[in-house]
Amino acid sequence: MNCIAIDDEPLALNVISEFCDKVYFVNLLGTFINPIESIPLISEDKVDLIFLDIQMPNITGLEFLRTLHHPPMIIFTTAYTQHALEGFELDAVDYLVKPIPFDRFLRAVNKASELLLSRKNIADRNKHENNSDFFMVKADYRTVKINFDDISYIEGVKDYVNIHLVEKNILTKTTMKNIEEKLPSDVFVRVHRSYIISLNHIKAIENNRIVIGNKYLPIGNMYKNTFNKLLDSKRI
Repeated sequence: MNCIAIDDEPLALNVISEFCDKVYFVNLLGTFINPIESIPLISEDKVDLIFLDIQMPNITGLEFLRTLHHPPMIIFTTAYTQHALEGFELDAVDYLVKPIPFDRFLRAVNKASELLLSRKNIADRNKHENNSDFFMVKADYRTVKINFDDISYIEGVKDYVNIHLVEKNILTKTTMKNIEEKLPSDVFVRVHRSYIISLNHIKAIENNRIVIGNKYLPIGNMYKNTFNKLLDSKRI
C-alpha cells in the first residue's frame, strides 16, 4: 500500500515514517511539509493513502482534500478532535489524534488495507465480467463508444484524458487510473504518468521513446520495468 504523509511538523512526519517502517505492507513514498508539493506525486495515481494533518498554515488538510478531484484514501492525523465529524463526512478512513500510539496507527492502516483490497477485488471482478472490446465515455454532452482496437494512445491532460484514436481524438473528464482499469492489460500499458499506449499501434522504440504514428512518446523511469516485461512476452 503506497502512502505519503503531509504535516507541517517535522517531528510528526518522523513518527509516521517510523511507524510505516514497522508495518510490512505500508510503503511510504514521501513526506511533505507543504501540501502543494505533494500534488505531482498524487497526480501519478500511485498513492493509495495519505496521512494528512488538518491544522497547517496557508491551507488546512480539509481544504486541501477538497481540491483533489479523485483523492486517495485519507487518514487524518491531528492534535484536535473537533474536526473528526467533518473528516468522516469527507469519507476519511480514520482519524488519529496526536500523540498517536502505534497500536492505534496499526488499526488504522489495517482498515485502509482491507478497504484497498476490497476495491481491487471489485475492480478485478468487473474486469472479468466485462468481456467486451469497447468502453463508453462522456464527451461533448453525449456518451461515446470507444473500441479498443481504435485506440493508439491515451494522454492525461490535467483533469481530462485525451483518447487518441486512429482517425480522431476524444476528450473526456476522468483520470488515467479510471481509464487504465477498463483496458485489457495484455494490450495496453502505462509508459509515463501522462501516457498509456496500445502495443498494437507501436511503430518502433527508440531509446526511451515510443513511436506511434508521427508521435514520439516518452517512457518514464518508474514505468520502464513493467513496459519491458510486457515487451519481452511479445518478442520472438
